[in-house]
Order: sequence, then C-alpha cells, then structure tokens
Amino acid sequence: MILDTALSLEQFIAVVRGGEPVELSTAAQTRIARARAVIERIVDGDQAVYGVNTGFGKFASVRVDRAQLAQLQHNLIVSHAIGVGAPLPAEVVRGMLLLRAQSLALGHSGVRPEVVELLVALLNARAHPVIPAQGSVGASGDLAPLAHLALALIGLGQIEVGGEVRPAAEVLSELGLTPLQLQAKEGLALINGTQLMGSLLALALHDAQTLLGTANLAAAMTVEALYGSHRPFGTEVVGLRPHPGALRTAEQLRHFLRDSEIAPSHAECGKVQDPYSLRAVPQVHGATDDALAQAARVLEVEFASVTDNPLIFPDTGEVVSGGNFHGQPLAVTADALKVAVAELASISERRCEQLLNPALSGLPGFLAPEGGLNSGFMIAQYTAAALVSENKVLAHPASVDSIPTSANQEDHVSMGAHGARQLRQILEHAQTVLGIELMCGAQALDFQKLRAGQGVQAAYERIREAVPTMPADRFFQPDLLRLVELVRSGALLQAAQEA
Repeated sequence: MILDTALSLEQFIAVVRGGEPVELSTAAQTRIARARAVIERIVDGDQAVYGVNTGFGKFASVRVDRAQLAQLQHNLIVSHAIGVGAPLPAEVVRGMLLLRAQSLALGHSGVRPEVVELLVALLNARAHPVIPAQGSVGASGDLAPLAHLALALIGLGQIEVGGEVRPAAEVLSELGLTPLQLQAKEGLALINGTQLMGSLLALALHDAQTLLGTANLAAAMTVEALYGSHRPFGTEVVGLRPHPGALRTAEQLRHFLRDSEIAPSHAECGKVQDPYSLRAVPQVHGATDDALAQAARVLEVEFASVTDNPLIFPDTGEVVSGGNFHGQPLAVTADALKVAVAELASISERRCEQLLNPALSGLPGFLAPEGGLNSGFMIAQYTAAALVSENKVLAHPASVDSIPTSANQEDHVSMGAHGARQLRQILEHAQTVLGIELMCGAQALDFQKLRAGQGVQAAYERIREAVPTMPADRFFQPDLLRLVELVRSGALLQAAQEA
C-alpha cells in the first residue's frame, strides 16, 4: 500500500491483519520535508514556539536553550512512557504504527522523513513495540501509549517480533535499523495523537460489521426454528419507517430466508404475532447498522487528519497551537458503538430464551432430547445472560467523564481510550452470545424435517461441520469456542452469503 493522503478501513485491515507492506509516496516525502524546513528555521531563529523550544503542558512558558532541544525531546518520551496494564495486542500496535505514520505523512507535523520511515519499517518487519494498555486520558492524544511506541524508535523499551519480546535496541540492530536521535518537535509529534483509540475503534468497527451480518443470520435461524413469520421483514412493512439500517437489515433477512420450506408449512398455524426479539429485528439490528455507518464516517475523517500539536503550515511558515489531538470525536463514537453492539448481544440472549423455554418454543426443554437426564443448553443461556449483564456495565459512556491534568492546563479530557478498550470487550462478549444463539438455533433446527431458507440452511450445515448435534449432554465449551471462531472470522456469515 502506498501511504499518501487517504486511507480506507479496508486498507487499514489489509495492512494491520493481512500484513500488506507499506511505503511512503513521493508526494508524502515532499510534504514531510517541507514541514521540517519550517521547524529548522524556527530552531535557527529567536521565536518561542510551543514544543519546539519550550517545555510542555504547564511548562509551555519555559524557554529551552537551543543546545538542549534534542534532550528536550528525549526527556519527553522517557518521562511520558509510564503506561501500565497488560500489553496491547499486536494488531492494535500495528494499527497505531500505521495511523501515526499516516498522520505524519500529511506534512503538518514537522518531523524528518526518517521518523516516518522507521515507523513504516517496523510495521513491514512485523516488529511491534510493547505498549501497556492503560494510561491515556485521551486529550493531548494517547500520550502514555504513544510514548511507549516512540520509546522503541529511540532504542529503549521492548519490541515483540516473531512472538518473542526482546530489548528494542537488539531488535533494531538485528533488522538493520538505526535508533532515532530525536530532533526538535519530533518527540511531541510522535505522542500527540489519537492513534490508540483510532486503532482500537477501526478494528472494532470492522469486526462489528461482520458481527452485525452474523446477528442477522442468527436471528433468521431462530425465526425458522421457532416457526416465526417472515412478514415483518417485508419491504411494505419496514418501508413505512424507512431508517436506512432497518431497510438493510430486512433485506439481508429476506435473503437468508429465501426459498424456505419451513415458512409455508405453518402459514395457517393461527399464531397472531411473534415476540419482539423476532418481529423487531429490522428495527433493533437496524439501529446498530446506522450506528456503524456513522462510525465509518467518523473514521474516514480521522484517517485523513493531522492530530498532533502545534501544527505546521509550510505555505505560510505559520505554527499554530490547536486542539486536533483531543479524542472527543472518537470517544463519543466508541461510546455509541458500545451501546449499539451490546444491543446485538442483548436481543440475541432473548432469542436464546425463546429457543430454550418449552413454554415459548414448543420444542423440548433446553433443546435436550431426554430432558431431566440431560440439561441440554440450560447453562449456555446463563453464560449469555452473564455476558449481557457485564456489557451493561461496560456500555456506560466513558466520554462523559473528565479529570483535569497537567496542573489544569489540560482541563477537559475525552477518556476515548477507555471507551475504545471497553468496546473491544463488549464486541468479544457479543461474539460469544451470538455463538450461543447459533448453537441453540442449529440444535432447534435438528428437530425440523424441512429445509430452512437458503442462507440459514447453508449456515446450519457449516455449523454442523464444526459442531455435531447434541443427542446427550457433553462438554460443550470446545463446541462453543469453535462456533465463536466461525462468528469472529466471518466464515459462517460468508457461507450464508454465498448461498
């Protein structure tokens, strides 16, 4: 991939998860050099410019001597690299490397080209700085996490490569890379930014898009297993309240349910209407669909943004302090997605209850062929309920909190990294809950003698390749873990879509 001015979510995933190599465009190299020239002129002059020849935060009024400017940037990195907690997953770190390089390549940060080239080299070598997950308040960017990223660039800290964590200097030497000696403005440009929350949010959005399609599939399977009506998904019904997400959801449900043998078999059953968790899927899942679409718009802007401070304007030579590093746009988006994804799990758990409760389903209790001797999927629903309940705590908006920092210089913060990490947890929980529904839905379809709709039938057959039917109780956890992987990878959704 050529790194220039635009970056799509698809390109992000191709690099971060697919390992596609990255290189700087010639235009990006020119932009970077022009912005650097502005910084060099400032260093040679007498003008006081924040972060170039002054201290940081509350120390912005303290002028630093020219001979100490390199030490200033070094000190910034080592003092700010004080994150705590478990190391971030490699894919999150890869996303941070890519997004930091992308932002610097836009040519308004004032770093030397070799700074961006080293970020790209680490990315291409699959060498990932070890970055603790906690420490960002999401205001002057993700300061502590990005400082740990920058720490590796100067040969300090640790780098994970090939599954092994080793001293950064050792890894750089082995890769033939030279640690940076940071110059004026460069340390500040590396750590002022939203790349932790941006990476987390982008990965979560991609996975949530897959999850949404899988949730629609799970709902369609449950509709078939419970002899539910297809009529609420018709264009004439949903079209009277035409939210875009609802229309898209209903269309996908109709595709999954097409050519069902089950639906016509109960056309005259006398049932008046289905419970909300079946009947209102277009409206509930559709609201999540709309939230994902909004998040995609936010990330499209963020991927083309410069998020450090101060900003360099090569055409005029101006250097302007602003607030582009503040994480609020991503923080609010992460919080919205937390709620939207949690709701997919919430309604899925209710469909599990419909499948397992014999008073509601007309099926054997807990889908056990010989209930009493066997408990069936009784406790699977407990697990789903536990995860849904935990999601309710995690879904509380992080962005409504703020604790002032830096002696009240940074007096409003976004907590965007908190929200983005919580979103990742909620997403993992929702993947498991939907895996439970699909496991129950497939067992319920085992009692059917007719073929389900094409998409549902294909998904059922794919599930049965991984997880056999349950004639009697067994150790279920390995089955669930295999099914959750089919959900997470998108393999189950792909099987249904291809049908």
